[in-house]
Amino acid sequence: MQYPPIAPDELKKLAEKAEKSSKQWIAAFNKKQANKLDDMVHNLHDEVFAEVDCLQCANCCKSISPTLYDKDIERLAKGLKMKPSEFIETYLLIDEENDYVFRETPCPFLDAENYCIVYENRPKACREYPHTDRVRFYQILKLTLKNTTVCPAAYYVMEGLKNSK
Repeated sequence: MQYPPIAPDELKKLAEKAEKSSKQWIAAFNKKQANKLDDMVHNLHDEVFAEVDCLQCANCCKSISPTLYDKDIERLAKGLKMKPSEFIETYLLIDEENDYVFRETPCPFLDAENYCIVYENRPKACREYPHTDRVRFYQILKLTLKNTTVCPAAYYVMEGLKNSK
């Protein structure tokens, strides 16, 4: 299958159009098939990411902020030769869910060519996004549905799941 690039505004429209059928698929999912789902989603993940180039998109870095945990903050601060408190004061705020997130989007560490300038020290949420290679994938089906509006790879994986037998 081919997975062409999708512009962020077009992706949002496609994801919104597919939302009803995605919700129906999620509602019909049988947790007894969790292991089978992991196999399917991991195969789709590999297939999709063989074609999707995150550097061509970087919509996640441009439009959403990851949750940062203490270990993320410590690692980033150390990499930037800052104290964790200074890193927090400079780059973070606490959101409505009481989590640390970046003050602004796009991410302050995204360069003009969509490269992450703190790549080796990036937060865990960034390392794992869009989470389509996760074990017990059934636990994050609703999160994946949300991610389909941001990430073409998540969109293609969800569409592949709905079209699989």
